[in-house]
Amino acid sequence: MNFLSRRRALAGIAAVAVGPTLSAWPFRAALAADPPIKLGPSQPFDFEHLIAQAKALASHPYQPPVIRHAEILDKIDYDVAQQIHYRSDRQLWPAGSGAPFPVQLFHPGKYSKAPARIYQIAGPNAREVQYSPALFDFGTAEFLRKLPDDIGFSGFRLMHPGARNDFLTFQGASYFRSSGELDQYGLSARAVAVNAATGREEFPRFTAFWIGEPGTAGGDTLIHALLDGPSLTGAFRIAVSSDKQPVLKIDSVLFTRKEIQRLGVAPLASMFWYGKHNRTQGVDWHPELHDSDGLALATGAGERIWRPLNDPATTKISAFMDKDPHGFGLLQREREFARYQDDAQFYERRPSVWIEPLTPWGEGSVQLIEQPTGDETANNIAAFWVPKGPVKAGAELRFAYRQYWLADEPHPPEAAHVVATRIGIGGQPGRPRPPATKKFVVDFTGASLDGLTRLDGVEPVVTATRGKIAAAAALPVAGTRDWRLAFDLVVEGTEPIDLRCYLRHEGAALTETWLYQFLPTG
Repeated sequence: MNFLSRRRALAGIAAVAVGPTLSAWPFRAALAADPPIKLGPSQPFDFEHLIAQAKALASHPYQPPVIRHAEILDKIDYDVAQQIHYRSDRQLWPAGSGAPFPVQLFHPGKYSKAPARIYQIAGPNAREVQYSPALFDFGTAEFLRKLPDDIGFSGFRLMHPGARNDFLTFQGASYFRSSGELDQYGLSARAVAVNAATGREEFPRFTAFWIGEPGTAGGDTLIHALLDGPSLTGAFRIAVSSDKQPVLKIDSVLFTRKEIQRLGVAPLASMFWYGKHNRTQGVDWHPELHDSDGLALATGAGERIWRPLNDPATTKISAFMDKDPHGFGLLQREREFARYQDDAQFYERRPSVWIEPLTPWGEGSVQLIEQPTGDETANNIAAFWVPKGPVKAGAELRFAYRQYWLADEPHPPEAAHVVATRIGIGGQPGRPRPPATKKFVVDFTGASLDGLTRLDGVEPVVTATRGKIAAAAALPVAGTRDWRLAFDLVVEGTEPIDLRCYLRHEGAALTETWLYQFLPTG
């Protein structure tokens, strides 16, 4: 499975992942006398136990998951999955228990066959939650009521307190995602990315979860997870904040079985088809279509960077070299409904996700992968941190970071930021247009620009790796707080051209740095 197919698989299980919790199916009465959730025997558990388990697992060859009753799971396609709902009276820590987030479990199906063991933590011990058909309402899918008791679960979700919808889900490989501050699902996160876009990509999976009682760990919900894959294992501790802004504090310990050429830490996967700057690629009726419109970087040297996303004709990989980065993320900056005109998918409410390292990560790069797409159902964008050099077999690596699922980045730059990128033909209206010339228009806004006028000597600073820059100018946009930097690029050749620009005043930068990879069409 690659970035493209992952989003389509999510669509297949969406009915289970985000469907409402139903409380009045006809089958409910027949189950009224069923016993509560069945738990296995108690066993000691803490994060150190999990780290030791992951380390021991890495010393043995990888064993693929055993898929039980695959012929039954193949029948649980999209239409059947719509019928399946976890029973609200069987939630872990249900409403009325005092815990802020009830937990519901996911049923396996055609698109999520590999089971994940689920444990419930109580104090220093944990007990496994046992599968039973009595935990689910199956609607009209009568054959599912006789499922075997060893079919397992495919993941789980945390529910809004007192609500019928969820805000955080774990399901499929090591994927998880939150509906964020604006309560709308969009991009996804993963535990790690292994050799992404190399033709040898692996998808290690969470094989087991240990869920602590929500709200008991300093107000947070603690989730532990065991990761296993052909090239590595890992132990993860995820603290989910209990306030209104979804923030995950993630501690990970990784153990490698094999050498990994490209290890992606804190990976994010999103969709970008077209926006203002490449709107001519959009054959759909929406003015814009994307879950994220740019990659934001806060470098270890203190520079703030904005890189608009592309939908290239072939896969492109960009590496932003750094040491001890302060943060990075895939953001959705366009927040106007009019730019999407979609009152079902609400792209203007898709979360922005920001990664904030909590320990020094050393030398490496933030890498951006952009793949071609032809519609909005494909995840064609990925971003993650890659440590310098290949990771050798037998290595132990530790990473700690916060992951914010917000409307905007949690620590906005003090300098003005980019609000729009547009590209058109070069030259001036009413005059012959110069050949092979493109015009770039970049709008900035922010307090650092307030009060400045066209007479104050604001300078555009523009560079290109190839070609010639002409007619660069910076002017305030009438009737707004924005400033506009416009320039022409005389294109040379057919290879990608990296562009860089910002606004400067009296030698000091006023704005974040805009980076863009222009892809000539030949």
